[in-house]
Amino acid sequence: MTPPFLDIAGLSCGYGSQVVLKDISFFVQKGDIVTIIGPNGCGKTTLLKTLPGLIPALGGRVNMQGQDMNKMPRDLRARTIAMVMQTLESIHMTVEEYVLLGRLPHFSSWQFLEKEADRDLARSFMAFTHIDHLRESPLNCISSGERQLAGIAKALVQEPALLLMDEPTSHLDISHQAQILNRVKTMKDRHGLTVVMVQHDLNLASEYSDQVLLLDKNTKTVFKYGTPETVITRDNIRAVYHTDVVVAPNPHSGRPGIFIKTDSQESISP
Repeated sequence: MTPPFLDIAGLSCGYGSQVVLKDISFFVQKGDIVTIIGPNGCGKTTLLKTLPGLIPALGGRVNMQGQDMNKMPRDLRARTIAMVMQTLESIHMTVEEYVLLGRLPHFSSWQFLEKEADRDLARSFMAFTHIDHLRESPLNCISSGERQLAGIAKALVQEPALLLMDEPTSHLDISHQAQILNRVKTMKDRHGLTVVMVQHDLNLASEYSDQVLLLDKNTKTVFKYGTPETVITRDNIRAVYHTDVVVAPNPHSGRPGIFIKTDSQESISP
């Protein structure tokens, strides 16, 4: 069996003495898209930030390609792991200048400016994410969807092995949601990019994921990990979200689709 790309064992996450999650164990194969789901406040973003060490783990381990993430040199981590946050900063620079920031981890010790090859790579990923026409636009003058696409382009320009995304499609219309997730899936299919993302939309999680990690707010640990078909079920949604839903196959993909029961007036008590 192929060793996992990411191996998380007994991980506890939190802030100081506050434990948000405990005994988190799962693995991620290279080239998979793994989506973390769960109710508000269950620790999805905390877990995502703990994986690369942005938040120190309270216990357990995270290994990437057999190496303890905490013992990896910072420059190697910076080149290997890219992260796209839910809300991108609105800073005073052009879209191209922002995307080029993704090349900084690859600069040599005495390199202060990007090379032509860096600019070519940035422009190719701006074209890939359909924002090349915004190259000279100020970042703070484009829409939130376009800014999120710029964040994806910046992450891909970094040429990472692992892409972490925190709710990359939140507050976006269906067009931008599809653009972002289709671009990410293309990179996974073409180049074996490994992706771990947080997602609130269960239908998007179902459609784009190879594996889904469902967190339980009450027990502060993993409720279920597996394929969308085994995780996104009516019983699991009822147990964790305390809401009754209808789960039926998407007629196009066959993946589980989640539908709210409009005749249900109240959520189910835990």
